[in-house]
This record gives sequence, structure tokens and C-alpha cells, in this order.
Amino acid sequence: MQRIFGAPESAWAAPGFDAIVGPVNRLVAAAGERVSFTRFIAPTTPAGAWIPYYELWPFALQSPDAPIYQLADGLHHDGRPTLDATTFGKWTPALADAVGAGGRLVLAGVSTDCCVMSTAVAAADAGVFVQVVADACAGLDATTHQQALNTLALYGPIIEIVTTDDVLAGWA
Repeated sequence: MQRIFGAPESAWAAPGFDAIVGPVNRLVAAAGERVSFTRFIAPTTPAGAWIPYYELWPFALQSPDAPIYQLADGLHHDGRPTLDATTFGKWTPALADAVGAGGRLVLAGVSTDCCVMSTAVAAADAGVFVQVVADACAGLDATTHQQALNTLALYGPIIEIVTTDDVLAGWA
């Protein structure tokens, strides 16, 4: 939920970004201290397959402190931890520690067809039950968003596709 994915002028803008801020904020409010935000940031020096990737997207080679990498305006993230990764998937040791062994991970954000999918599959492989909140995620476009959800649904019952209302009802 970073500016780089929400700003219309960004080459990485997700067209549905603005529509998911409300559902994400509802989840954040209900989850309280259990929330961790993640950020995709560029590496200091790209290596391996990331070299041609950043040759294609040189605008993204900015410091983690750059405005584009900050969490989006309108997002209720005050005081919650933010975990950074230079990879699409955010299933890092820090996130694994936050979730705990055999825990449950509720995923929301962008991009369904990249970071969300990469994180969900890695967490599921680690034995974590994953819920992907369809109406609190946005992809490159509506088609790829739905394709990603369809693909993730194939991982059931380890990965479950749910709505914000489903999650909130389960927490009630």
C-alpha cells in the first residue's frame, strides 16, 4: 500500500488502488496491533535477474526513504510495524516471526498478481494458513487481479480467497 502503486502518474500504478484503501483501513482497525505493513523497496545494488528488471524500471532505483516508497496517504498505519523487502514476496523471516509458527496470515494490498501472490504461496509453503482478501487487493488490472485470485484458489484449503466482510465476521 505504497505511493508507487497508488499514484496515477507512477508506472507501477494499480488502477484499483483507491478502491481498496477503505477495505484495508477496515481490516487494520479491526486487527489492531496484529497488523504489519510491508514495503517493496529497491536494492542498493541490483544483482542477478534484478539487473535487467531495474534496467526496464530505472525510475524505481531510489532510496527506501524516497517519497514513492512511503505508505500511501489515507492509510491508517500509525505506530504499526513496517517490514521492508527488496523482493516481490514479503514472506521474510521478520514476517514469519510476526505471524508465528502455524499461524494465520490475512493478506491485503497490491499487487494481487505479483507481491500478494508471491507472499501467499511462500507463506502457505511454510505451513501458514493464508486468507487473501479479494476486495482489499488490487492488481495490474481487473483481469490479472481475477486471474491471480483464481490461481491462488487452487491452493485451497491452505490459501482461501475471502472478502473483508468474511474476515471481519470471523474476528467478531
